[in-house]
Amino acid sequence: MNKRTLITATVAVGAGALLALAAPLAASAHVEVTPNTAAAGTYSEISFRVPTESATATTTKVEVDIPAATPFPSVSYVAVPGWDTELVTETLPKPVKVDKTTITKAVTRVIWTAQPGSEIKENEIRQFTLSVGAVPDTGKIVLNALQTYSDGSVVEWTGTGESADHPSPVLYVNDKPVEEHDADAVSAPPAAHDSDTTAAASSSSSSSGDTLARVLGIGGLVVGAVGVVLSVVTLRRKGTV
Repeated sequence: MNKRTLITATVAVGAGALLALAAPLAASAHVEVTPNTAAAGTYSEISFRVPTESATATTTKVEVDIPAATPFPSVSYVAVPGWDTELVTETLPKPVKVDKTTITKAVTRVIWTAQPGSEIKENEIRQFTLSVGAVPDTGKIVLNALQTYSDGSVVEWTGTGESADHPSPVLYVNDKPVEEHDADAVSAPPAAHDSDTTAAASSSSSSSGDTLARVLGIGGLVVGAVGVVLSVVTLRRKGTV
C-alpha cells in the first residue's frame, strides 16, 4: 500500500462518515408543531417550526390546514416580523360541538406569506405561533402543511407513518405521540403532564438525545477508521508491513 493509496483511503473514510452524519440530521429537518401535545378543553399556544432545506431557493409561504372535523372555536396568531398572516374562515360541512359549544364556522387554514427580504433562507428556521382553543376532545389533530419556495416548488407536509419523507405536523390530544410508544415498552407509564411546556421539553429532549447519539456514534467510527489508517502508515515506515 503506497502513500497515495493511504491518503485516498483516509479521505474516503472521512467523506463517507460526513455523508452518514448529514443524512440523519437532514432527515430531522421537518415542519413540525411544538409542543405536539395539548389537553382537551384547554387553550394552548402552538408553534410551527419551518426549515428551508433548499440550497437554491427560499421559503416564501407557509400554509397550515385545520381539519373541519376537529376545529378550534378560537384561533389567533402571533405576528411575525416581515410576514403577513391570513386566517381563512369557512362554514363547516356540519356543526361541530367543542367543549359544550356548537360552532358552524371556524378557521380552516392559516397562511403566512413573506414580505420581500424576509424569506426563510437555507439552513434557517422560522417559528409561526398560534393560540388555539378550546382543544377538541379527540385522539389527535393532523395539521397538514404546504411550504412554497421562491422557485415555485411546493413541499407537501401531508405524509403519514413513521417512514414518511414529509410527515404531517400532528397535535396529540388523547393519543400518545409516536415517539413515546417504544419508550412505554421499557419504562413505567409517565406521570400526567402539568402543562404543555412540560410535554414540549420532553419531546425536545428526546429528539436532541437521538441526534447526539448519532453524532457521537459516527464520530467514533471516524476516529477508529482514521486510527487504523495511521497505524498502517506507521508500520510501513518501520518496515513491518
